[in-house]
This record gives sequence, structure tokens and C-alpha cells, in this order.
Amino acid sequence: MSENVELRKAGLKVTLPRVKIMQILEAADPRHMSAEDVYKTLMDAGEDVGLATVYRVLTQFESAGLVIRHNFDGGHAVFELDDGEHHDHIVCLDSGEVFEFFDQKIEKRQKEIVAEMGYELVDHSLVLYVRKK
Repeated sequence: MSENVELRKAGLKVTLPRVKIMQILEAADPRHMSAEDVYKTLMDAGEDVGLATVYRVLTQFESAGLVIRHNFDGGHAVFELDDGEHHDHIVCLDSGEVFEFFDQKIEKRQKEIVAEMGYELVDHSLVLYVRKK
């Protein structure tokens, strides 16, 4: 039922496709899912929701601030619920896996670099692309 509250708080009408997609994103492991991943999960659960609807709902969720869309190099867009917590990403170029990490030293150094340039850091995105050794 928390999905209904989240949708209403975001100004979205509570519909079955929105609720189902929100449930999938909340249960997602890994947290980053493409629209095709969401669609496949719906199909596997026997839900009759089209791929176009999935794309539309994810775009609505993004506009409402419920999800964040990432367009990592070499791949398609993936979505994750916006929990308000900052983190950075590591993307494996071999497998396409996306890992989250947070490092206080990196965060501090980025702010220092920006301050040295006479600016204030408002937002940033750090993505490390890796391959297995």
C-alpha cells in the first residue's frame, strides 16, 4: 500500500500498471532495471501491461522524482528508485552489471576541487567503467 501513498504524493493517479511497476522497482535486485527488465518481470508475473506503457510510466515516475534514469555508456537507460541518498556507480563493461558505492574521501575531495575553483558543488555524477582483470 505504500506504493499508493508514494504515487499520490508525487501527484500521480493510482493505476494498476503504476502500482505494479512501483512494486517491481521496490523489490528490484539489482536496483537498476531497464524498461525491458521491468516489462519482462511483468510478463513473468502474468501481468498484461505493454512495453509502451512501461516506458510511459517510467518517464512519468522520472518527471515526478520517483526514479532516476541513468544512461551509462555502452548500454541502454536503466532506472532506480530515488531514495534521496547520494551514491556513485561502477559499471562493468563485460557484464553490464551496475554497482553502487559511496566514498566520503572522494566526496570531500570533489567539493574541495570545486571550492578551489571558486564554485559550490550543486550536484554530480561519478561513473567508473571497469573490466575484469
